[in-house]
Amino acid sequence: MLSSILSTYLLPTIILTPILGVFILFLIPGWKTSLIKQVSLYASLLTFILSLFLWIFFDKSTSKFQFVYEVNWIETLNIHFSLGIDGISLFLVILTTFLIPLCILTGWESIKHNIKEYMICFLLLDALLIMIFCVLDLVLFYIFFESVLIPMFIVIGVWGSRERKVRAAYMLFLYTFFGSLLMLIAIMVIYFDAGTTDIQVLLTTEFSQERQKLLWLAFFISFAIKIPMVPFHVWLPEAHVEAPTAGSVLLAGVLLKLGGYGILRFSIPMFPEATVYFTPLVYTMSIIAIIYTSLTTLRQIDLKRIIAYSSVAHMNFVTIGMFSLNMQGLEGSILLMLSHGIVSSALFLCIGVLYDRHKTRLLKYYSGVVQTMPIFATLFMLFTMANISLPGTSSFVGEFLVLIGAFNSNTTVAFFATTGIILGAAYSLWLYNRVAFGNLKIEYIQFFYDVTRREMLVFTPLVILVFVMGIYPEIFLDAMHVSVGNLIEHAKF
Repeated sequence: MLSSILSTYLLPTIILTPILGVFILFLIPGWKTSLIKQVSLYASLLTFILSLFLWIFFDKSTSKFQFVYEVNWIETLNIHFSLGIDGISLFLVILTTFLIPLCILTGWESIKHNIKEYMICFLLLDALLIMIFCVLDLVLFYIFFESVLIPMFIVIGVWGSRERKVRAAYMLFLYTFFGSLLMLIAIMVIYFDAGTTDIQVLLTTEFSQERQKLLWLAFFISFAIKIPMVPFHVWLPEAHVEAPTAGSVLLAGVLLKLGGYGILRFSIPMFPEATVYFTPLVYTMSIIAIIYTSLTTLRQIDLKRIIAYSSVAHMNFVTIGMFSLNMQGLEGSILLMLSHGIVSSALFLCIGVLYDRHKTRLLKYYSGVVQTMPIFATLFMLFTMANISLPGTSSFVGEFLVLIGAFNSNTTVAFFATTGIILGAAYSLWLYNRVAFGNLKIEYIQFFYDVTRREMLVFTPLVILVFVMGIYPEIFLDAMHVSVGNLIEHAKF
């Protein structure tokens, strides 16, 4: 009885929990900032705890969607409000619910105005992002895929740190909205062709080869902007630099994964022939992005821009794994997405710690931090090592699997992808050396204090996850293994 209730109502409960938090916040007067923060934190923590039950009760032996909840939405058009997860979406849901409480804690002291609205935006993002990873209908996926832009636009435009924040918010909105219009046209074509937008039905629907190519391109442009791939990446560094720390954490941690998830959920299984046809194009774009953005990272003087360009390089590593179209590459790409969500978020939090104290992100003002902030320097070093995929950290397993998958598929691609690891080590170690070592620049910065208790509370779960994923990745791979195998079998690669 309990398992039946859980399997039917667990996903709606997880989605409704942050929405309930939003309704409670609406009833609280804006001047009660302490209560607003507590309600937001408790609502997000409860959502995270509930999402862990998805993992606990997840059946690893089946590739079918689990915890399915379905309601007829627009019956005349054969559009259903249906939810469900498999091994591909499970950990992306948990990653979302894990990062939202950390985002709320990050803005605990630094956000000084419109606190109620700030918390409402993050709880809405929590619900919308979970919906994206759970919905089993193309129309609903598109609606929530676009809806995320609204609270993110507000977060960057209102609570951003500099004068260009509104410009950055518009760049984020316009770039991603343009790509999504092509996806909307493709969804309409699919609906008139197949008579349904139910993902489970569409996965068994065969499209002609020419139709597949056109649909694949429409979806791919939308997802390539979100990942982002060169030349669609221009909006990302701008958005990261202007966003508040929590906004950057969510942008790097979850929003960049929407493109990767879309490719895994739609492009590869629904259009397999087109996927094989366009694989050389994706390989070429990914290698250019890895080398170009890695070299660009070495030239940056803004701490956030360095991590932002690094994110582009890592996410293009993910696309190489996906389009290797084999078990190792696909599982490695999912694991690397999860790892990037943790490591990149942690690095943005490290930059946020420095910015909160000294109100600058320009590299030239920092040096010798290890002498005055030893705990911070240790944490920064750990996440830097994870960023360059040191064995024993979370990124190593994902990158290793991606490279094995790429090598099995195309040795030339694997060779050029490996240069990204070398360049990644160069810019990561260069950044850490400039910030942590050297002489203190007391002519610019005179007052120092190390990581606070609240900041340590944010960093601790990230540190634990970096080591757990690096040392024992099997607990993650076990849950996704059958779903990934089914994807490959279904697409007949």
